[in-house]
Amino acid sequence: MIGSLLYLIASRPDIMFSTCVCARYEANPMESHVVAVKRIFKYLKGTPKLGLWYPAKSDFQLNAFTDSDYGGCKLDRKSTSGSCQFLGGRLVSWTSKKQTCVSLSTAEAEYIAAASCTSQVIWIQSQLRDYGLNMKKIPLYCDSESAIRICHNPVQHSKTKHIALRYHFIKDHVEDGNVEVHFVRTTDQLADVFTKALPEASFNKILQGLGMMESESVPHTTSQPQT
Repeated sequence: MIGSLLYLIASRPDIMFSTCVCARYEANPMESHVVAVKRIFKYLKGTPKLGLWYPAKSDFQLNAFTDSDYGGCKLDRKSTSGSCQFLGGRLVSWTSKKQTCVSLSTAEAEYIAAASCTSQVIWIQSQLRDYGLNMKKIPLYCDSESAIRICHNPVQHSKTKHIALRYHFIKDHVEDGNVEVHFVRTTDQLADVFTKALPEASFNKILQGLGMMESESVPHTTSQPQT
């Protein structure tokens, strides 16, 4: 069941967080975990026509959203990083992954998530460069002002020494102009759906922002008669 859902998240980002959480208990599942997995299948049964909509006419700007919860895992208190990348308003990449270390603050959890998102953005940037598209100053939206300040602070002070050095490469890309970290309100943070369970209203709002819609709602263009 988990394997089928992991295959499906390649086109259904709305179930990615819940599927990844259930996959953490795949080696030693309990009855409650099976119930949770069945709820995902019930949700899919009720939304068979929900999918990503890629409009043909759109700009070609690359941007990304990054977010993190704080100690969301009840077992080891590790946080979950979530991010998504858009190319011209089209969702092309998304991720939900538990962090490998325990964060000591919300800023640290958000900073680690931003570093992970930056690595994905740089990879997409290098792929686009092969097609002759040299993009700089990629907007990266984060809802933590503390994490944004760490990204721009050229001097490491005592409050950030505990953050592993491997995450500080985001500062180099900010200084080189490859990415620009911008603040976004939590209510407009599209990556929030990849980090935690959300109320129905917030969940549906983010799905619209990700470009997901029912097939009946897809706008159809009328073809002009040939002469």
